[in-house]
Amino acid sequence: MLCLSIITAGTLLLTGGEPPSSGSVPSDAALAVRIAIGVGLVGFGIWWRSRQGRTRKEKPLPKWEKGVDNMSLWFALILALILQPWGLMAAGVTSVMQADLASAASVVALILFVLLATSTYLALEIFTIVRKERAHAIALSLRAWIQAHTHQAIIWGSIIIGLFLIGSGTYQLIT
Repeated sequence: MLCLSIITAGTLLLTGGEPPSSGSVPSDAALAVRIAIGVGLVGFGIWWRSRQGRTRKEKPLPKWEKGVDNMSLWFALILALILQPWGLMAAGVTSVMQADLASAASVVALILFVLLATSTYLALEIFTIVRKERAHAIALSLRAWIQAHTHQAIIWGSIIIGLFLIGSGTYQLIT
């Protein structure tokens, strides 16, 4: 939540709370970046799909992942910062650039976006505090599901989000 809030606030400070006028160089550059990120995501999804048929030897868990349940708070904080989906964060910045802080609806939409984007983590934390054993069992089953479906999620998530970014960026660029 902190990282998302900092990026949102920083973007709004840099734009002065007013979106660049449509058709201006900054506006077109932001849309071009959005389209480029979309093309990159679609390309990555297709590339990842082409790798799926190859037989790969099973890799052991990385050393850091074996100790993830026992890592220090500071190491977890640094790891979380490094492992952010920075391409998706950049796509979010291009959307935040279009926000008009003079409009109450835009301000409410931004606040709701940040809250919704972080509510999953907050709900998981609260659930872990309230029902520790049940949360642990669910986390183990979720980890197993993620390990079984990682490739499909990467492929389809990249392609769907990439197509959305290409479509929305292109639409805004031509209108």
